[in-house]
Amino acid sequence: MACFFRQRIAEKLGKKLQQSEDAITPALSAVPVFRKQQTTDFKLSISTLRVRGVLPSSGDIQLQTEHLASQLNPDSVVEAVSAGSGVINFKVHRKLLVQKILAPFGKGHDESFGLNSDLLRSLSRGTTLVEFSSPNIAKKFHAGHLRSTVIGNFIANLKQTLGNNVIRMNYLGDWGMQFGLLGAGFDQYGSQENLKQNPLQHLFEVYVTVNQEAEHNEQMKQAARDFFRRLEQHENEAVSLWKQFREITVEEYQRVYKRLGVRFDIYSGESCHQDGVEEVLQQLQGRGLLKTSDKGTGVVDLSPDGDMSNVCTLLRSDGTSLYITRDIAAAIDRMNKYSFDEMIYVTDKSQSNHFSQLFQLLHTLAHPWADRCQHVPFGLVRGMKTRSGEVVFLEDVLDEARTRMLRNMEQSKTTKEMENPEETAEKVGITALIVQDFKGPLLSDYTFDWDRVLQAQGDTGVFLQYTHARLCSLMRSSEAAGACEFDPSLLLDRTSITVLQHLLRYDEVLHQSAQDLQPKHLVNFLLKLSHLIASAHRELPVKGSSREVAQARLRLFSGARSVLANGMRILGITPVERM
Repeated sequence: MACFFRQRIAEKLGKKLQQSEDAITPALSAVPVFRKQQTTDFKLSISTLRVRGVLPSSGDIQLQTEHLASQLNPDSVVEAVSAGSGVINFKVHRKLLVQKILAPFGKGHDESFGLNSDLLRSLSRGTTLVEFSSPNIAKKFHAGHLRSTVIGNFIANLKQTLGNNVIRMNYLGDWGMQFGLLGAGFDQYGSQENLKQNPLQHLFEVYVTVNQEAEHNEQMKQAARDFFRRLEQHENEAVSLWKQFREITVEEYQRVYKRLGVRFDIYSGESCHQDGVEEVLQQLQGRGLLKTSDKGTGVVDLSPDGDMSNVCTLLRSDGTSLYITRDIAAAIDRMNKYSFDEMIYVTDKSQSNHFSQLFQLLHTLAHPWADRCQHVPFGLVRGMKTRSGEVVFLEDVLDEARTRMLRNMEQSKTTKEMENPEETAEKVGITALIVQDFKGPLLSDYTFDWDRVLQAQGDTGVFLQYTHARLCSLMRSSEAAGACEFDPSLLLDRTSITVLQHLLRYDEVLHQSAQDLQPKHLVNFLLKLSHLIASAHRELPVKGSSREVAQARLRLFSGARSVLANGMRILGITPVERM
């Protein structure tokens, strides 16, 4: 596999340059493949070696490239060495390439393919806490929470795959003035009977009504403030109603998460940090940092010159806490409980300033681990509608994806052979939503289009699932599928080599994803793999070939299917075996 070749080439270069392999490895990468073009396997970037101080940074870079290339001879691993433009190209022996990449797939090591790479071993490991999804309780799960949920799930899956101890946290919005509004509104418009029948729908209706009322009714606003103050003072009746709302909501959310294949280790919430808020305020007061503004609010000056040009409000004038105050207490509590090595918050980009202030406040409170906190922001989705109009709730989107996908699948004869076509349609529909979301940079907004999302051809989630199901069908229908041995010399054709060269990049793609936490690298790698498999399926028939050729080709398809499935699972996608 890639790590074997990269290590051997780095070893070769290290001896020549009298440097450690670790100094060479970052400059080595697998060459991206193009279907019709013959390529080498690895390239060494001379400019990277210059930046790292391995080679002199002065002088003509091309002369340096050609001079070093001329000193490197072929050996038992490398078949040819050539100088390109500022890079040295390495072509490995073809039979060895086939052997090394496909060997793990005959030994039951399918899931660990690419993970023992020297490149991935260089990543720091430890405890990663990922806070994602985090909807507000007593409200139905909004379609807008889909991005936080699937992005956070991807990051948690990736970190876990790479050997981190991952804590998946859902930090519910279960406190604040919205509960003042809901509590006051429920007193007036709520019904325990309706709450039993359709809990979140009823709470949503109450919230909408009370919000509209509060816009022009000062008494309702005051009632909301009074209810929240009673809640902060742990008044029994208010707390009892709040608990009921919270339990109902978590139960409903868990049903949606199950559909998405998402799980959490911890359901936390703003309400868990009331005691911590008091401690934070005392610490800030003790340091003389908490000031009272002209409006009577509690603020901290974050401006570099101390001129109050950038202040952060931590207390309302009535003494109740704000979201950011609870976030400070939550971060401190998490470090005390979990001793995390990194904490990642996944929310939309409108909260970037909030997190910038949060991390600054943690620094102000002399918490050196504030540097281990990171915000992963994402853009907005426009135009996500169902047939009935504008989407409010995520379940409407999931139902629509399943219905449309089932209708598309019904046009295929294989759907009739399935035990549960609705379940497959649900998985494929969710895949389509995830891949559409992950194809571009997370920070970008994008416009949603059902027809484009559910296309079977092109760069879509449906195409990924179709490719996986097609490979599973090939394995099921072939007698030679379970063979442990195969002849590598039967896979030296251009089509097979191209698929294998692409698989060389898998660990690099995971490494790149771990660096910037963007799923697009992995999505684009898997889509390219699916296109290469489609070509190989046409050009390398298994049926009608001799047993030896069939065994060799099945090993190639088995390896590709395994990497495809592993990558899909990291993305949060459940691969289907029939569709």
